[in-house]
Amino acid sequence: MPQASVAMMEKCVHTCHECQDQCLKTIVNCLKKGGQHASLEHQTLLANCVEICGVSHNLLHRQSSRHVHTCRACAAICSQCADHCERMAQSDEVMNKCVKFCHRCAQSCNEMASSAA
Repeated sequence: MPQASVAMMEKCVHTCHECQDQCLKTIVNCLKKGGQHASLEHQTLLANCVEICGVSHNLLHRQSSRHVHTCRACAAICSQCADHCERMAQSDEVMNKCVKFCHRCAQSCNEMASSAA
């Protein structure tokens, strides 16, 4: 594997991990807020984002050639999560951070999925 690919993988590993952590923090924040923030739809999307970021993180760490599949799914779920959080964020700092980290992760995972094609 060329050095650039390893560097790109390491960047994506870090980005997935950051996104996973921020989504976990957002789950707690949203449950405390209640209402639409604690809705099953929103909580499920955040949990899905946490899970797919973790799976992508693990496959990338192992330099698995199958990372392309999880990165593609991770990009889609992170984009959806970012959009959903953005609609509800208003001036909530935790929600706005979640939007930022999810967008960043989606972009990084899209790059990883495209580079392997």
